[in-house]
Amino acid sequence: MRVLVIGGSGTVGSMITPYLALEHDLTIFDLKPPSDPAPAYIRGDLTRYDQLAAAIAKQDALVYMAMGSLDWQTVYGINTAFDVNVKGLHLALKAAQEASITQAVYTSSMSVYADLAGRKFADETATPDARHLYGFTKSLGEQVCLNAVRNWDMHINVLRLCFPTPDEHMQEVEPEKRILATAASDVARAVSAALSFRGRYQTFMISGDFRGTMLNMSKAKLLLGWEPKRF
Repeated sequence: MRVLVIGGSGTVGSMITPYLALEHDLTIFDLKPPSDPAPAYIRGDLTRYDQLAAAIAKQDALVYMAMGSLDWQTVYGINTAFDVNVKGLHLALKAAQEASITQAVYTSSMSVYADLAGRKFADETATPDARHLYGFTKSLGEQVCLNAVRNWDMHINVLRLCFPTPDEHMQEVEPEKRILATAASDVARAVSAALSFRGRYQTFMISGDFRGTMLNMSKAKLLLGWEPKRF
């Protein structure tokens, strides 16, 4: 499958694209080149619709994993958060729809919830309640995806990722994150499975919590055939 990965040069993208590239023909769309020179690369600004439209032509699917600035307290960080998680996402999905692409994956985050510590999530229907700008704009991004499904007859799978971690660093994860940390190879398998599943709009919790201590990931197992292998 030919897949445009927006934000593929970022922290999470750099972790998972080497695994995705084993199954798919990737093109990375980002302001900076990827650390792995193997995939095709297009330098582009996700707020520029003309650049998005040109990049997505002749692709089969879209993976949107742009994250933006981590400096959420500044005006620059605020603008970036909304540009990346709301505006850019909407423009990318519009460009996909105009190119007759109906399959997309949005890498959201369990940060759409205010606090994970001490919580038990029965399923994905728990209402996002984040107040932090990152989690809040990620939850707005999920609504952008839902709106695209309603208006443009797309299939968009939203993956709420939890502490993506390079496989080789899994044993070094801080104790407070150890239950939920997700190996990069497992994240890549989830993205690949989501690229094939056509269920209109679906959200999935994705983590390394294989015992279901905090997250019940039975939906991902049932619909995507996915469960963590590295923990």
